[in-house]
Amino acid sequence: MTRIIVFASGKGGTGKTTVVTNLGTALAQLGKKTIVLDADVTMANLGLMLSLEGKEITLHEVLAGKKKAKQAVYKGPAGLNVVPCGMSLEGVQKIKLERLKKVVLELADNADFLLVDSSSGLGHDSITALAAAQEAIFVVTPDFASVLEAMKIKRVVERLHTKSPELIINRASGDRTDLPKNEIESILELPVLGVIPEDIEVKRAAALGEAVVVRSPKALATKAFKKLAATLLESEAELA
Repeated sequence: MTRIIVFASGKGGTGKTTVVTNLGTALAQLGKKTIVLDADVTMANLGLMLSLEGKEITLHEVLAGKKKAKQAVYKGPAGLNVVPCGMSLEGVQKIKLERLKKVVLELADNADFLLVDSSSGLGHDSITALAAAQEAIFVVTPDFASVLEAMKIKRVVERLHTKSPELIINRASGDRTDLPKNEIESILELPVLGVIPEDIEVKRAAALGEAVVVRSPKALATKAFKKLAATLLESEAELA
């Protein structure tokens, strides 16, 4: 059974798209059929991170009813399948968000994992993405602003999902200014799946349109992403 997971954040700057890109690649490296879908229809970035910008067929064309979902799937690193989103204002104006759930279900037929990168905040597009998935993972940074914004999304997700959301703490610096993991768990009353450290190698990889787990196998962030992928596989075994 395909696990359909939407990744959400209450505010921009948490590195949500970076998490989806690298976690998806790490799962593909482990032999799992994985698709990452950029459902941020107004501020698409996932394609840029994997050098897939400028593709003729994207999620925009699919949501506009012009193309089939399978036509918007492109090969990424390590066998990862990627569905990028367009970046034109014209494309945004032609989409019908109500088609997203059907697209998600069609893509899920050919995957072990479908990771959906939603837009930040609580706009119509992000709520539509949240409603299209079975599970939700919140990406937060270890600061009060990010955690408090995640609280708002939690209230919405609890109305849409039977499975309780989980957390990924991203861009953890290790400084005393970071909120501790246990404090974040306590505030949100949600478990932390993994902690991804701040790592210059992530920025370098993104600047080159690559996944850090491919470009820098020994980077601290790479080790954290691979550990997170293994954690997801362990939870998958428990669900079986």
